[in-house]
Formats: sequence, C-alpha cells, structure tokens
Amino acid sequence: MLAAPNAARAQGLGRAEVRRQAAALAEVGRRLFFDPRLSASGTLACASCHDPAHAFGPPDGAAVRLGGADGVTPGLRAVPSLKYLQDVPAFTEHYRTPEDEGDESIDNGPTGGLTWDGRVDGQREQARVPLFSPFEMGNASAADLGARLERAGYGAQLRAAVAGGQADVLDLALRALDAFQQDGPTFHPYTSKYDAYLAGKATLTDEEARGLAAFEDPARGNCASCHISRRGNDGTPPHFTDYGLIAIGVPRNRDIPANADPAYFDEGLCGPLRTDFTGQPDYCGRFRTPTLRNVALRQVFMHNGAFHTLEQVMEFYAERDSDPGKWYPRDGKGGVLKFDDLPAAHQAAINMEPPFGRRPGEAPALNERDIHDIIAFLGTLTDGWSATKTAGP
Repeated sequence: MLAAPNAARAQGLGRAEVRRQAAALAEVGRRLFFDPRLSASGTLACASCHDPAHAFGPPDGAAVRLGGADGVTPGLRAVPSLKYLQDVPAFTEHYRTPEDEGDESIDNGPTGGLTWDGRVDGQREQARVPLFSPFEMGNASAADLGARLERAGYGAQLRAAVAGGQADVLDLALRALDAFQQDGPTFHPYTSKYDAYLAGKATLTDEEARGLAAFEDPARGNCASCHISRRGNDGTPPHFTDYGLIAIGVPRNRDIPANADPAYFDEGLCGPLRTDFTGQPDYCGRFRTPTLRNVALRQVFMHNGAFHTLEQVMEFYAERDSDPGKWYPRDGKGGVLKFDDLPAAHQAAINMEPPFGRRPGEAPALNERDIHDIIAFLGTLTDGWSATKTAGP
C-alpha cells in the first residue's frame, strides 16, 4: 500500500500523514475501481467483473466476461473474488508452513501468488493484470493508460493524495487500487455466521454442524485439507484456503470460445498465461485454491466456470471417479474422455486424495445428505450475518 513505517519515517512522514495519505489514496482507488474510463473501450470498470454485491466476484453465471479494446473480446477464465486476499503469500514453488520450517522432508508444493495461476504477487501487481489484458480492460501501453488517467482528472487527485510523492500516474493509480482493497470492513470484514460461531456468539443448525463435520472429515469431504476451516495458531480467522495450487481435473467448458480450438488447453501453472513452468507435467492443470468465504454468492465455479451451482460442484467432487461418465464426454468407442481439459501427457498432477480416488461403480465418499449438509455449512461463510436474521446464513 504505502511505504512501510520505517521507510515513511525516512521520508519524513509522521504517523498522521501516513494515515492521511492511506485514506486519501484509498478513496481515489475506490473511484478508480468503479470508473469504466480506465478501459480502452470506455465500458468496463473493475467493478463490472468484481461486483460488490457478489463478494467482488462475477455478477452472474457467465463462464467468462467480455472486454478488450472492442468491449466484446471473451476472456479465458472465470472471475475470482477479490475478498480475503490480504494475506495471500508470495508465490513459491516449494512451500513450508511456519510450523514446518526446518523440516526439509515437508514440501507442500506450489503455493501463493494471485490470479488463478499465482503469477503475480501482491494486490498492486494484481491490479496491473486486468488493466493491460487484451481481453479485459485492454490498455495498449502504460502511456495509453496514463493518458486516460490524466484526462479523467485522476492525475491531480493522486498527486494531491500523496503530497510530495512520485509523479508517475500509473504507479500512483496501482497504489490507490491496492489501498482501496486493503479496507478491512469492505474486503475482509469477518462478519459471517461461522466467524460468530468461532467467537461463541452463534450456534450452527444441525445440518450446518453435520456439514462442517463432513467438510472436515478426511474420509468424506476432506475439504478442509485445502480449504482450511480452523483458526491459525495465532488466533487469526480461517480464510478457507491453503493458498496452494492444485489440479482436480475439472471438465472442459465448451462455453469458453477459446475451447472451440481442440488444440487449446488452459493448463494453469504451466500455461498459457503463465510461462515459467511451461511443459512441466507435474505442474500442469494446477490452479490456485480459492477462498470459500462468500462462495454461496457465486453463480459460476472453478477456474473455467464449468459449474453453476454448489450442488454441481459437490456432486463432481463426490462422483468424479466413481461415475466419470456423468462429468466427461464419451469417446465414441464406449469409453469416457476423462480429464478432457488436459492433454493426456499432462495429467500427472491431478489430485487423487479423498473424496477422489474411487473406482467406477463404487459408492461415492459423499452421499446425498452429506452434500446437502456441506452446502448448508458453506452458507455460513457469507459476510453480513446478523443474529437478528430469522433465516439464511
């Protein structure tokens, strides 16, 4: 956001001035976030895809959004939420938790970073991605965007917010967008029923409690192995993600125009949008585990928007391996084209831990009631819960 306290002191800034600049930058960042003039088409704002009414995620069930200089160029991936990103660690290929440090035998694999493939670190750099993406806001260059910012009057506002600061309007705009996204009450309020439950101020219903038990059970949902549901050792609330990148073999979504080309594959960590791990099968198909906070507000799920309800998501987890013909196309020879959104040579990383790993025809790890109960529990993760509500999470 702003300079660190020591750096701020080195610049001669007192605490009051640091707070003033942070507040002023955040306010300009809020205006930038909702302003379509930042896009080459003049029609797309950050909020067009990251809707505050849907936890700063997509406003509807469209698999991908339309953007670019013409305003109608389709994207490649579903829109992730911008909430609860403040503690995402920088990307690392080999991750160890603080508790694991010193034990070289423990390696949690690729972890951290922002965007679906973890290719940028920090929300300032994340904000840069859509501004210049050819299928998002479509700015051709830094000079082009800088000129837009100046014409819209943001240059003067940004320089006034950071009195005596650097004059590069694009860098100031990125700082402002970052500052806006650090606002706790807006982006990480921890006001869900589950937060109240952890604080001893709410009681889960029977189905919500059963759902939490199935969510955490390693032999059933095993959801908490990636979507951590317990407080941290320092007492911090759970973010319902371990920030890892994992391959689960989601079916190909033929509603994405790019997928009309049978030679095109979105392989996440190993390309095409990220290039430093291209062609490494152990990393292909891996996408970052999103937070499940506010997941009940979404209408499109997974990196490719293949599913549109939580029921579909949970049934896929339960039946991917026990009933693959339900989720993947037939090959015309009586077989199933399992994991059809990855080349066969790049399927080594696909996760086989529970609830996956069943054989075709076996009973799934999750039954119908488990699925119903887990979805009820996921409803407790929606922000804005109040004890005065008579229904809903």
